[in-house]
Amino acid sequence: MPQPSNSPSSGFTVLHLVQPVDGGVGRVVADLVHAQVAAGMRVVVACPDRGPLTADVAALGAETEVWRATRDPGFGLPAEIRRVNELIGRIRPDVVHAHSAKAGFAGRLAVRGRIPTVFQPHAWSFEAVSGTTAALARGWERLAARWTARVVCVSEAER
Repeated sequence: MPQPSNSPSSGFTVLHLVQPVDGGVGRVVADLVHAQVAAGMRVVVACPDRGPLTADVAALGAETEVWRATRDPGFGLPAEIRRVNELIGRIRPDVVHAHSAKAGFAGRLAVRGRIPTVFQPHAWSFEAVSGTTAALARGWERLAARWTARVVCVSEAER
């Protein structure tokens, strides 16, 4: 992975792809944005709405983008993936950091290893469901691991 410089002119850009935006996910994203901006990086947060998270990260110095995405997978997924590709084309990030299952799903499908991608599950989707759905989610994570430079877990239990 490219190494960021500590100067604001480093040109190193991080794109945080976030869905959902509330609770612990929002807090972790804000903390990362704070540290990354302080280190001189350009930070962009893309999420579904212009709510409290976007206000918080903008106040910390991040750029914000609307990424229209629902929380659940469904028929809208192809459009969500296309919008991730559009964001990447415009922002040209050095790293994509996808937060939670939906952002991880759409983000890693869009990027497919072209850009170093960090995935932070904030709870594994296959543990929230059972049966066939859990098996499909587990299989997806095994496949997507090949497009993931790093997985960051929020707890030892998640790891």
